[in-house]
Amino acid sequence: MAGGTAPPRGSAAATASLRRRRSTSGAASGGAAGTMLQFYTDDGPGLKISPNVVLVMSIGFIAFAAVLHVMGKLYVVRREA
Repeated sequence: MAGGTAPPRGSAAATASLRRRRSTSGAASGGAAGTMLQFYTDDGPGLKISPNVVLVMSIGFIAFAAVLHVMGKLYVVRREA
């Protein structure tokens, strides 16, 4: 392997090489879940709220805007000219 040639596919050496590559690359990068966990656990400035709170607040805002839209259509203010 030092000369740049890979062991034949299906051999024990190829399996060990693949296992070694996967374990080192996964541990080095941390994976997507590790990155997201690190993002939410970092000590940085700002407001810390969970993703569930963001989801509930955004759905509530959409519902509030929809209710205001319907009320605006139902209760039209008539102006005297």
